[in-house]
Amino acid sequence: MPTVEAGGTQLSYQIRGSGVPLVLIAPAASPAAVWDRYQVPALVRAGHQVVTFDNRGSRPSAVPPGPYTLEDFTADTVGLIKELGVGPCLLAGVSLGAMIAQEVASAYPELVRGLALMATRGRGDAFRDALARSGAEAMRAAGRIPAEFAAVATMSQLFGPATLADDRLAKDWLTTFTLFPQHGEGWAAQYESTIAGDRLAGLAAVRCPSLVLAFAHDVVMPPTMGRAVADAIPGCRYEELAGCGHFGFLERPDEVNRILTDFFRTVV
Repeated sequence: MPTVEAGGTQLSYQIRGSGVPLVLIAPAASPAAVWDRYQVPALVRAGHQVVTFDNRGSRPSAVPPGPYTLEDFTADTVGLIKELGVGPCLLAGVSLGAMIAQEVASAYPELVRGLALMATRGRGDAFRDALARSGAEAMRAAGRIPAEFAAVATMSQLFGPATLADDRLAKDWLTTFTLFPQHGEGWAAQYESTIAGDRLAGLAAVRCPSLVLAFAHDVVMPPTMGRAVADAIPGCRYEELAGCGHFGFLERPDEVNRILTDFFRTVV
C-alpha cells in the first residue's frame, strides 16, 4: 500500500476509480478497509475517485506517541489532500472521521466542495466522554479482558437492535471482534481524541453543501447530536436512518450508499 507524508505523519492510502475525488475518513479504532466491502464499490460505480486512508494510530500508517487531538487529525487529512492533489474534494466520514471532516471543512473551506457527516457530533456530554475514556482503557487492557466479553461490549455500542437480534449477523460479528479485537495505544488515543469540547460554533464557517446522516439507534453519537451539528452548519441537510446503530453504514449499506450518492450528485 502506498504512503504519503501528510502533516508530518506517514499515512497509508489507496485510490480507486476515476472522476470527482471523494475522500473517506474512517472512524476511531477502525482501519481504512472498513469502507472496502460496501462504500468503495458503490462510490466508484457512481463516478468517484475514492481515496481511503488509515488515520494516525492505525497501522500501516504511523503510530506516533499520544495523545492525539482533532487538530492532529485535521492536519493529517489536509496534508493528504494537498499531497495527493485531490482538492477541492468531496469529503465524508463516520464518527471520529466525521468529526475530522467537519473540522477540515470549517478551517479549510477551499479544500472541500461537499461534506457528508455520518454518526457525528460537535459537542460531547458526560456519558459519551466516559464512553470514550473507558473504551480507550479497554483497548489498553486487551489481553487481560476475556475476548468474547470485549466483543460483546464493542458490538453493543456499534450496532442496532436488529443486527444484535439476527443470529447469523451477530455470530459473524462476534467472530470478527473476537478474532480481531480493537486494541493498542494508537486506537486508544483515537478514542480519546473524540473528547474535544464544544465545537459547534466553529461549524458556522463551513461553506460547502453539507449532509448529516444520523442513525436512529446510535448510542455513541445519537441523532440529537447529529441534529445539533446540522443546525450549526449553514444550509445543512439532515437525514436519519431507522433500524441501525453507530455503524449504520455497515448495517444498512444500500440505503447509506444511496443517500450518499444522491447527495453528492447534487453537489457536482
